[in-house]
Amino acid sequence: MRAALEDEALCRRRYGMEMTKKLMLRLASLRAAETLADFWPPASGPERCHELKGDLAGTFSIDLKQPYRLLFKVTEVKEPSNGEMDQRERWQAITSIEISEIEDTHG
Repeated sequence: MRAALEDEALCRRRYGMEMTKKLMLRLASLRAAETLADFWPPASGPERCHELKGDLAGTFSIDLKQPYRLLFKVTEVKEPSNGEMDQRERWQAITSIEISEIEDTHG
């Protein structure tokens, strides 16, 4: 999957034109973000970024072409000055992520 995300032609062959377009848009948005708070619900726009629950707790999801999602995990969090964070502050503290997979999380 990593090679497909780094090579648009390979991505098109693997996922198709429409999915590649969505993937490239989402990756560009993630790269441009200062923190994950740029995607804080309900202002996350068409990405619908949210943290998953259950077996996928700790993983975040962004919409691609239905029913597929781009899944990622946090790799860097700025430590809070007072040691406590609410949910929004937690998203503001997330400064680095790692893409883990593309999948249908409801299937």
